[in-house]
Amino acid sequence: MEKEVLRAREATNRTMALILAGGRGSRLHQLTNTRTKPAVYFGGKYRIIDFVLSNCINSGIRRIGVVTQYKSHSLLRHLQMGWSFLRNQFNEYLDLLPAQQRMDEVHWYRGTADAVYQNVDIIKDHQQKYILILAGDHIYKMDYAKLLLDHISSGKPLTVACIQVPRKEASAYGVMETDKEGTIVSFQEKPKNPGGMIGNPEMTLISMGIYVFDARVLYQMLEEDELMDDSQHDFGRDIIPRMVKLGLAHAHDFAKSCVTNRAKKQIYWRDVGTVDSFWAANMDLASVTPDLDIYDQDWPIWTSQVHLPSAKYVQDLNGASSIVRNSVISAGVILSGSSIWSSVLFYNVRVHSFCFINEVVAFPDCIIHRGCRLTRVILDRHCELPRNLVVGENAELDGTRFYRSEGGVTLITRAMLALLRKNEPELFEGFEEYCSKV
Repeated sequence: MEKEVLRAREATNRTMALILAGGRGSRLHQLTNTRTKPAVYFGGKYRIIDFVLSNCINSGIRRIGVVTQYKSHSLLRHLQMGWSFLRNQFNEYLDLLPAQQRMDEVHWYRGTADAVYQNVDIIKDHQQKYILILAGDHIYKMDYAKLLLDHISSGKPLTVACIQVPRKEASAYGVMETDKEGTIVSFQEKPKNPGGMIGNPEMTLISMGIYVFDARVLYQMLEEDELMDDSQHDFGRDIIPRMVKLGLAHAHDFAKSCVTNRAKKQIYWRDVGTVDSFWAANMDLASVTPDLDIYDQDWPIWTSQVHLPSAKYVQDLNGASSIVRNSVISAGVILSGSSIWSSVLFYNVRVHSFCFINEVVAFPDCIIHRGCRLTRVILDRHCELPRNLVVGENAELDGTRFYRSEGGVTLITRAMLALLRKNEPELFEGFEEYCSKV
């Protein structure tokens, strides 16, 4: 056991993690109009990127680069405020690598591989033996030290972390097949009709977007890829398939390195890339026994801490108390005699009297005024709802006012509320006078 710990420490000390955090996440619709997907709020106090960063720290990896591009200001500010504790004097760092058009003045990052290639001189300066490439937009807990040890044991210059998903969902990912030794024998990026696994045809083995490269081989593959006119300069479409054809890629089973919920002992990995999947993952945290354990102090999730007073529950205008069931309530929240069921309220949310809030995700600084009824709703930051607004009970009306997903979740943003005020001014009659008194 002691030898295993020493081997893991040696591996992590020789590894640099690169987090690809430049994606827009267009399937989240208006939630990513002002921020990149890894910067989207999640779970009451976190951002999505906090999970992969926390995995790095908890695994012993403290040499990290974050590659950004799309609307990165919110993300960069969060990283500067919450992740500045790494110390250069201890050979720890968090390098921020925004798109700088390093190749020429025409090209931004053309693909995931190009995002790494355009920063390759910075990466080489750190002189690490292994490069761990991570997607910054998934929710999971993973011990990367175990992944690195598996990579070293395989003897292959590339390891791809993989997980089984239902076949009907697999077309959104890189699909792979392996032999008995764990060597990847085929790889397809987002095939339209993915096949099932041998012996389990309803499930498909997919890439998690987590790769470990021997650094020397990575640099060589990137240089060769840059010279190919027909390349899309992407790991999933170009680099990985080429290395699979050469027999150089090993598959790592996520079950071997997943940090599981202590109560359920089941693996957890979520691509919260749609409004419905994002809402459902937040609802899981509000359940009695969530699949994702964010209360595990042996594997904490770190983030930028906002210094706020504790949440407070007070009576409504008639003296009735608030009712809260199976909900996540963050610091700075004030509830005034309303019913909150199965909801996630981020910091500084205000819920005034006589409201019924059911299966709602409310981002920071939202204000829900008196008499609102909300069901299956996501509120973007700084939303202020007028009195007696009802959402989630009339699908047709919700679809004309806001964005309504295929799964029946309504997304509300400040821009949508501004348009609602213009189109239906009667909803806001006397609003300023009312707000001045509450």
